[in-house]
Amino acid sequence: MAAALQVLRHLARAPLSPLLWGGPLARLASSMALAEQAQQLFESTVGAVLPGPMLQRALSLDPDSGQLKVRDRSFQLQQNLYLVGFGKAVLGMATAAEELLGQHLVQGVISVPKGIRAAMESAGKQEMLLKPHSRVQVFEGAENNLPDRDALRAALAIRQLAEGLTADDLLLVLISGGGSALLPAPIPPVTLEEKQTLTKLLAARGATIQELNTIRKALSQLKGGGLAQAAYPAQVVSLILSDVVGDPVEVIASGPTVASIHSVQDCLHILNRYGLRAALPRSVKTVLARADSDPHGPHTCGHVLNVIIGSNALALAEAQKQAEALGYRAVVLSTAMQGDVKSVAQFYALLARVAGTRLTMPGAGASVEEDEQLYELAAELQLPDLQLKEALEAVVGTRGPVCLLAGGEPTVQLQGSGKGGRNQELALRVGAELGRWPLGPADVLFLSGGTDGQDGPTEAAGAWVRPELTSQAAAQGLDVAAFLAHNDSHTFFCRFQGGAHLLHTGLTGTNVMDAHLLFLQPR
Repeated sequence: MAAALQVLRHLARAPLSPLLWGGPLARLASSMALAEQAQQLFESTVGAVLPGPMLQRALSLDPDSGQLKVRDRSFQLQQNLYLVGFGKAVLGMATAAEELLGQHLVQGVISVPKGIRAAMESAGKQEMLLKPHSRVQVFEGAENNLPDRDALRAALAIRQLAEGLTADDLLLVLISGGGSALLPAPIPPVTLEEKQTLTKLLAARGATIQELNTIRKALSQLKGGGLAQAAYPAQVVSLILSDVVGDPVEVIASGPTVASIHSVQDCLHILNRYGLRAALPRSVKTVLARADSDPHGPHTCGHVLNVIIGSNALALAEAQKQAEALGYRAVVLSTAMQGDVKSVAQFYALLARVAGTRLTMPGAGASVEEDEQLYELAAELQLPDLQLKEALEAVVGTRGPVCLLAGGEPTVQLQGSGKGGRNQELALRVGAELGRWPLGPADVLFLSGGTDGQDGPTEAAGAWVRPELTSQAAAQGLDVAAFLAHNDSHTFFCRFQGGAHLLHTGLTGTNVMDAHLLFLQPR
């Protein structure tokens, strides 16, 4: 058995030879090969956006003159540099920043996920850890990506540092995904619990990250440009690792260094949409009414330079390059995949059928009805950068294996009390959809993973599935539909084939949303 596994792993390093596509060994090897390659490419996606290399590309320091260059701007350092940060990737970003800046850094405060230092240490990722006697104070909090008292203490320490700066100082702000939960500072009299409850209710009813952040900003001392205002008159440079579709700086971590463009009316419109306005606590109504009558109006952030240093697009570009090196015809479909997870799953499953038909029977083509349905689904998802036509044309033009890549952040409307995350839920829904119709003589695999390594309140980053999932699960006595009805995807994957389909990376130290990989290989 061990020798057979060695053979299969050897086959997994490259797409299967056309001479082997037909036999039973090839099908067994193909199954393992696709699974291993999917995980390998996911790791490449994450590796492209690790915080250290990205920060080093964005910053350069002339040790002789003390000039710090950020893109095309220069800043003179003279014992006047301070650092704050918040997000899942900020520990590694701060480590790289302190190594580069050395003695120029006077003081720093960062807010990072609970347990991340221990996780990095146990994983041997020393490059993600601050050195002993670092000038950066670390707070850990926001367990399971939810704001808590530890994150609140960190936010208040960050605010205190910012408020003590002068016009001669420079504040370097490191921001990444997860920053919203790690920088909670509600405007009194709103309590952390009240703000958290409101955010949970909105998320459970399907609110987008943009809508969630609009509400968060309205109720926060530091979001929506509040941190930049606290640091004024110091100069502020924000280095941002984007975890939001389209990379809008005002949305990432709720835009602490970007003046909010939203009004109280925007907040009320969102609350009305999800039926929550009538149930608002008195404290929230008080803060919204106060903001509505503020004679000074919204503040500006003219003293701030915001720079995106990493994104989902960068990660997918690296994965595409790695897939092509393995012999795949690789196409990036979209870096803006969003919408309800059910619709996204239907899109991927139908795409697999249409693309698989074109790949294995290029003369036949998919049915007109399936083509129309696919384009209708794509239109409903409203993906601004979707390269669907180009992807299908590329499939027709190749005779070998294909890898279609996408990134983004679908939303899940919670109906049950199960355990899972959007990546595991998406994978399970795609697996169920793939099993609904024959896919022809092609091996198909779909993987969805969160680049931060944690999908919802679980230890998995995501999962991968094949069309046989539903029938294989039924043979184990597992009802896929029942698990989906309870949003219990993680429990399903833990029980299904001993958890073999779960994607485990541990906390990665970065975060640029999710990656979706769809593999099609002719038999």
